[in-house]
Amino acid sequence: MLSSLTNRQSALNNLIFALSLLMFGWLCWYFYTGFGGPAELAASLVPVALILQILHMYQKDSLYKRLPRWANRLLIVIYAAICAFAFYHFVTQYDDISIWRQGSYTRTDFIMGLLVFLLVMELSRIAHPELFWINLIMVFYTLYGNLSPVDFFWHPGTTFYRIVTSSTVELSTGIYGQYAQIALATIGAFLLLAAAARGFDAQSAMVQFMRRIAGKSRATIPQTAVLASSAVGMISGSGAANAAVVGSFTIPLMKKYGVPGEFAAAVETSASMGGLIMPPVMAVAGFVMAEFLGVTYWSVALRGFALAFVYFSTLGLSIYLLSLRLMPPDPIEKAEIALYEQLKTGIFFLGIIFLTILMGVFKVGEQLAGLYTGAFMFVLLLICYLLFKHLLKDKATQKDAILPNIRIMIETHAELTSYLTLMLCTLGIMVGLFTVTGFINRMGSMLLQVGEWHIIAMVLMAYLFGWLVGAGLPPTATYIVLAVIVVDPMRKMGVDPWIAHFFCFLIAVWGELSPPTSLAAAVSSRIANASFVKTMYQALRLCIPVTIMTFTIFVRSELVTKTGWEQVLAMVLIAIACWGVSMAFFGRIVSGIQMDLLIRTILGLFCLVILFHPQNQVAIWMAIVALPVTIYCIRRHQRVAPRERALKEAAQPAGA
Repeated sequence: MLSSLTNRQSALNNLIFALSLLMFGWLCWYFYTGFGGPAELAASLVPVALILQILHMYQKDSLYKRLPRWANRLLIVIYAAICAFAFYHFVTQYDDISIWRQGSYTRTDFIMGLLVFLLVMELSRIAHPELFWINLIMVFYTLYGNLSPVDFFWHPGTTFYRIVTSSTVELSTGIYGQYAQIALATIGAFLLLAAAARGFDAQSAMVQFMRRIAGKSRATIPQTAVLASSAVGMISGSGAANAAVVGSFTIPLMKKYGVPGEFAAAVETSASMGGLIMPPVMAVAGFVMAEFLGVTYWSVALRGFALAFVYFSTLGLSIYLLSLRLMPPDPIEKAEIALYEQLKTGIFFLGIIFLTILMGVFKVGEQLAGLYTGAFMFVLLLICYLLFKHLLKDKATQKDAILPNIRIMIETHAELTSYLTLMLCTLGIMVGLFTVTGFINRMGSMLLQVGEWHIIAMVLMAYLFGWLVGAGLPPTATYIVLAVIVVDPMRKMGVDPWIAHFFCFLIAVWGELSPPTSLAAAVSSRIANASFVKTMYQALRLCIPVTIMTFTIFVRSELVTKTGWEQVLAMVLIAIACWGVSMAFFGRIVSGIQMDLLIRTILGLFCLVILFHPQNQVAIWMAIVALPVTIYCIRRHQRVAPRERALKEAAQPAGA
């Protein structure tokens, strides 16, 4: 019995590896040649991505827990047959479907489209239930919009045939449309970095390395989460995944050295949120933004780096100020890390530098830059492994083996790519149905009418709409929905497209934490065994730079509309203001409560002028004053906060 179970598991693992190898090789060849274009690539590889996701779902946890094993296997065979049929039909008849039969499809085309449509809907029900229910509602709305009693939602309705074709074989929207093409043709190239790092366990090495550079002070221990999450965030498109990977190490570490559970979870949650802003992945939304704007991804990444600097520098300061109030000052032992682990960390950051040089200096395209950087990292990691394993006989390499490492790399890349492909296929259906029903145009008209009253009202309404969308959708989905609905009305009101898109992007990032739902906070609080509500509340306070930047880009617009020294100036001004706001929120300047509150309020008001005064000269002079004042206040906090903590500890009853 055990032998039979082991053989079945081995067969499943081998099938996953074979399909992963097919997808990995096909994509690498496409990244190098660009053969066929993104539409043909999606037509060929979407079915492969779907069957990979089905197998991974079954491997991790049976597709349908309430059904017996034989029923699960039968359904997997049926799903695999649908994917094989779609793969064969599109590969053999792609030219006819994409060129000659547009608008006049055969019965076989429709049956293939219907089966794929139903399969994607079912897989989204399992993997992304919130997207599934929105799409299901949109299907009924698309069919029966003519029954709506509300004029705003009324439309003449359409046929189920139109829903299926617009979501599949038309290729411009839906499952095979723009979003799936971006997932495979562009995002897949950058996921090579994550795959190479995962293959040689470089992510774990990064976390260990960040712990070492945090130093010997207890107050700097929470900075481990900030540094590690910013590093892992470079190759992770999910705040929850970032929290799970980094938080599994940093949260127990913080609690070990006396950090309260809710604060430890909030620190990891807010740090993981920042990972969504960090290039080169930028929560995957950056790639879609580049496509919307018709610019290179490097143009988006340059602006992302500026946002990330403001966010992480402010977050680090906020956590430091709170750590001085919560943790004792006595030193701790310094962590040791093997040389092999240090070199793996160095290779990862060297790969990021290599990618930056390729895209920023040599203007290499996204796909080739991702491919070359992935190969560069893999070769260096391989050389490092061989050197330490066979020449130096280092014990740190004993857990590594070359062929299993390569297999992990290939399977990781295929799993990440297929997961994102499924999600973006689901979003393609949603946006396609938004388009068919005319909902986008009606929502845009309403925003324009609000904007005619005042642009600020339009911004606030768009922000509220984004909050509601972000409460139920992941960041990538939130950004796409907002960009499709909000950007065009803003552009018609004279808002720069860069501002409009980054406004939507920052709302989408904040939506990952917005009440009442937050996957990152849920993961972190679970690891810390802390209250979810208290974790989310503290994380919201720490994540205030996201809220500030969402609105200040309308005034200090050079942060996202320019590159070069104008952008640097805007970044510095916003960073100085955010540091001052952080000090005003979390610092202590004098022991007297009323005087302390007065001083911090004045500092906060100064910083608001820097952020929102329309004249740059006024903001610059205010910043010249605010920066030294903030530095002085931080020095005061270093004296006052430990004294207050000591007094509170002395006032507590013995044994409390």
